[in-house]
Amino acid sequence: MSFEINGKTFAQTPRPGQCLRTFLRELGQFGVKKGCDAGDCGACTVLIDGEPVHSCLIPAFRAEGHAVTTIEGLASDGGTHPMQQAFLDAQGFQCGFCTAGMILTCASLNQAQRQDLGAALKGNLCRCTGYRAIEDALDGKHNIEEVGPGEAFGRSLPAPAGPLVVKGEARYTFDTAIAGLLHIKLLRSPHPHAKIIAIDKAAALAVPGVQAVLTYEDAPERLFSTGRHEKAWMDPDDTSVLDDVVRFVGQKVAAVVAESEAAAEEGCRRLKVDYEMLPAVIDPARAIAPGAPILHPGKTPEQRVFGAARNIVAESHGEYGDVATALATSAVTYEGTFTTQRVQHAALETHGGLAWIDPDGTLNVRSSTQVPFLTRRALCEIFDLASDKVRVFCERVGGGFGGKQEMFVEDILALAALKTGKPVKLEFTREEQFIATSTRHPMRVTVKAGADKDGKLTALQLDVLSNTGAYGNHAAPVLLHACGECLGVYNCANKKVDAVVAYTNTVPAGAFRGYGLPQTLIAVEAAIDELAKKLGIDPFEFRRRNIVKPGDPMLSPPDNGYHDVQYGSYGLDQCLDMVERAMRADTPRIDLSSEWLTGDGIALTMIDTVPPDGHIADCTISLRDDGGFELTVGTAEFGNGTTTVHRQIAATALATTVDRIGVRQSDTAHGGHDTGAYGSTGTFVAGRATQAAAENLAHDMKTFAAQATGTNASTCALDNEAVLCGGQRMPFTQLAATARNQGRTLTAYGNSAGTPRSVAFNVQGFRVAVNKGTGEIRILKSVQAADAGRVANPMQCRGQVEGGVAQSLGAALYEEMVIDEGGRVVNPKFRDYHLPSFADVPRTEVYFADTSDALGPMGAKSMSESPYNPVAAALGNALANATGIRFTSTPFKPDRLFPLLKAKFGDRP
Repeated sequence: MSFEINGKTFAQTPRPGQCLRTFLRELGQFGVKKGCDAGDCGACTVLIDGEPVHSCLIPAFRAEGHAVTTIEGLASDGGTHPMQQAFLDAQGFQCGFCTAGMILTCASLNQAQRQDLGAALKGNLCRCTGYRAIEDALDGKHNIEEVGPGEAFGRSLPAPAGPLVVKGEARYTFDTAIAGLLHIKLLRSPHPHAKIIAIDKAAALAVPGVQAVLTYEDAPERLFSTGRHEKAWMDPDDTSVLDDVVRFVGQKVAAVVAESEAAAEEGCRRLKVDYEMLPAVIDPARAIAPGAPILHPGKTPEQRVFGAARNIVAESHGEYGDVATALATSAVTYEGTFTTQRVQHAALETHGGLAWIDPDGTLNVRSSTQVPFLTRRALCEIFDLASDKVRVFCERVGGGFGGKQEMFVEDILALAALKTGKPVKLEFTREEQFIATSTRHPMRVTVKAGADKDGKLTALQLDVLSNTGAYGNHAAPVLLHACGECLGVYNCANKKVDAVVAYTNTVPAGAFRGYGLPQTLIAVEAAIDELAKKLGIDPFEFRRRNIVKPGDPMLSPPDNGYHDVQYGSYGLDQCLDMVERAMRADTPRIDLSSEWLTGDGIALTMIDTVPPDGHIADCTISLRDDGGFELTVGTAEFGNGTTTVHRQIAATALATTVDRIGVRQSDTAHGGHDTGAYGSTGTFVAGRATQAAAENLAHDMKTFAAQATGTNASTCALDNEAVLCGGQRMPFTQLAATARNQGRTLTAYGNSAGTPRSVAFNVQGFRVAVNKGTGEIRILKSVQAADAGRVANPMQCRGQVEGGVAQSLGAALYEEMVIDEGGRVVNPKFRDYHLPSFADVPRTEVYFADTSDALGPMGAKSMSESPYNPVAAALGNALANATGIRFTSTPFKPDRLFPLLKAKFGDRP
């Protein structure tokens, strides 16, 4: 067969049943991505005769006789297509995994289609941007600035990978070809709780191409946690590489390693497993009740499981003051119970990786991870390997949102590579991503709150039950964080917390953007609004009377022993003012019938800029012979924008431009250590390490130049890619050459240990319309103000806020993983799990407080996960304001709202 792809002819016959996506990737067209393989996300979009199609749905043989265009061939001359340039000018991407497909669809639109972008782009999903920057690209907006040497920080500069992203040349985990690659497929448990009595491998091993079948008998016995943290106390040792007990539907039972995915899948189908059924418990309240089936019998506090006999991973109890007495004597009180659902991260690049053994015996793992260094540490411990014999690294990562602060594939990859001695690949399907990785923690939160007649809080109490699923990765720290800053942001003499996180026979929960705070904020911020309503005080004013201010202690019980959080900067008051002004500003009137009720709502949040107990980042930077610099950092890039910010920090400190800063990152082979790109630390922690290294190198360059010119170092300064020493100007190229002639390379090191920590603030406002006859919600206005310190990159930071709001709206309005009574995920596909599309997301007005953080790099602080946190709470308050009904369970779907609306307003006429 013959195919025309990007104007070239390929004489090749696809395999029977092969889809066009895999066929194109095998021909080296790596810009064609896999996001779902079900036609739901658009990451695999290509043009066939100029029309966009989802290549995962097209049988490859049907493309014969048609012109196929991938992102690599969109610009016929090998240059840059106008739509690619538009995406560069607007920076219409973050992680970039969806970008190739999005650009191809956008490039195909005619003027009529551009009039309804919601319909035109319904087949292309973006999990990162919130779509505004994509709309800017279509509108021809230019969002980037050009600046001179030493002026990079605080300016809207483009991502360095942008030209590669828009052309499909940025390399993600699987965008490579390895000779002799074997494929891994996993047999997964159909039962929520069972003991494996025996696994018969014979039929699987007889499948042509199957090289190995790995079971619990082949795996190390050492227990660990898939959750990755710098300190072991944060996660329990309750997980095995392969276990003889399965605790949720979807848990891996065996790994089949074969010469093709098809052979590996057939091998899985032929495995015969003898299970002994065990009783299961799905509901967390039942799980901690007497007589419930025990998931992890025998686990101990030494393994950081603190109540195995009660299915309790961890718990937290503490009180300041006397809450009961305070509530009894308060002028007004409120009590309510709120529930939040399971949410999937839905990063478009699924979990997966490649592994191989070098001739010198080094195990290499290339995976889609936020934590390469912590993953290496875990692999060394599990397989008893020396750290210099394990390399873990990632290329560009297609989204994370906390879900890749886990080790879900690297352990199996290592086991298979070590057992076979051959290169291996494991790539999760979208269904596996839903049923076998991690989710947000579902929580039941009861809040009690009181205030005096003057509107001052007298009591705040939380009772929290969190569901960690079958394993306790992130269970304790999410619980502690959930009960932390949501209370700490308010001054109140009497506070109490009782919180428990329970095991259940369901898919595990884990790290997710916001790390527990969005779940509890819904309850706390509802209580704040209800108290204000009862007292007749404006919600903005009530918060102003009670929020912490510089000098106030930020208290939430119990005392965790970490007292390094400071007010590096404070802009919460400004955020409240900006949202209030924006919400009260005149806006175009929208004509709505009497069926629609409108209302406003706000919520605020505070977040520590670094997790407690240490977060480490090392950095080195060297002067190159060409006068540029080579920056080496450990943190990963997955759309969080840290690579851009690190270059801005270094370029500013070294009086150069960002294009002169090369970056090597996220590879343990580069040396040093980096805890990982999570907890909003990419700028605040790793950025401080970059600043320290760059400033140290600047000092060394001035010292060296002073010696070379015979001047005093105190008179030297960096300016426009040169060192000025008195009246002498020594260009960086000359400086590098002089050092090289002396056998030296000018190199400096920087480090940050993640302490002291600062706090960031966000305030969200919504105006909504609710149809009292149907429960439909329309968002009429969305505003968020953020205290990000000195904003390192306003365009990029704005995109983080917009993306956070969009993702959080999905969780607030419709995203929900449904678990049946047998513990099975019933909607493990995008089409059954409503991700926000272009038409779903309102445009959010974004404002930044005018502050500069004394602790952050060049005055900046984190702003990656905190924009997500107040959204559902603000939406819930807006719904209550509109309808007079306090809805207490997310998502706020029309069918959930309808019964209460009907009870209050009656049937539609």
